[in-house]
Amino acid sequence: MAGTPTFATPPGFLGITRQDRGASVCVAGIPLDIGTTNRSGTRDGPAAIRRASRMLVDGVHPAHWVDPRDLDITDCGEFAIALGDIPASLALIERQAAECAHLLAFGGEHLVTLPLLRALARRLGGPVGLLHLDAHVDTWETNFGQSLAHGSVFFHAIREGLVEPKRMIQIGIRSPVDRETWDWTLGQGVTVVTAQEAHEATPAALAARVRQVLGDGPCYLSFDIDALDPAFAPGTGTPEVGGLASWQAQGILRRLGGLAWAGMDLVEVSPAYDTAEITALAGATMAWEYLSLLARP
Repeated sequence: MAGTPTFATPPGFLGITRQDRGASVCVAGIPLDIGTTNRSGTRDGPAAIRRASRMLVDGVHPAHWVDPRDLDITDCGEFAIALGDIPASLALIERQAAECAHLLAFGGEHLVTLPLLRALARRLGGPVGLLHLDAHVDTWETNFGQSLAHGSVFFHAIREGLVEPKRMIQIGIRSPVDRETWDWTLGQGVTVVTAQEAHEATPAALAARVRQVLGDGPCYLSFDIDALDPAFAPGTGTPEVGGLASWQAQGILRRLGGLAWAGMDLVEVSPAYDTAEITALAGATMAWEYLSLLARP
């Protein structure tokens, strides 16, 4: 093996140093975490994910035999936010996301997905299908009295017509939830696969179900790192036991090539609660899996 050792990889995601929002695929960090309901710290997630991604640059994908760095891809750094102001931050994020043809975003809290979907729906002229991996449904109307917080992102996305609920599937759900929110989510037509159901299935079966739900239209992937069990992702703000293993999530994603992917976000990595970089590496790997789907011929 020749070339630069992994520890000397440049600081961009996968060592990418090009900065150009006109590229076909843009990577960006969104260090917003003022709408969290438990532990804060995801503002440091994008930097941690980039650092951990150095472990993914010493070869090609072992299943697809592609290198995502061969895409027309750039790491355009961090999106600007309005310090301490959630509505203003969401407006800023939406404007910046609109500049990118295909965006891979690193949060930050899950609320960042809302302006990303707003920008995407406007660009495509309509709603998208959604694969949502998470421990939480994130369809609460309010979080402790606040209408804009990381647990309400998909309530707003559904109400605003940014996603098609019947083309929306959630995998890994297992947190406490009130019955009203649960029934509202199912009543919209969302497919919910609990963590227990996922454990009793195979990645191949889950991927087939995702394909069935998403269909042929444009679709988006939102991956909350707490979809993984805390054993695999301890560095997150709202950990829930009983979650997916890393290999399960990889096994699902690797079987989703050929869908009309229009963007992805990887959120809720909070590195201060993980001294071994396990969570950041898991996040970087899921993003790498997604990019490898895009790079497949």
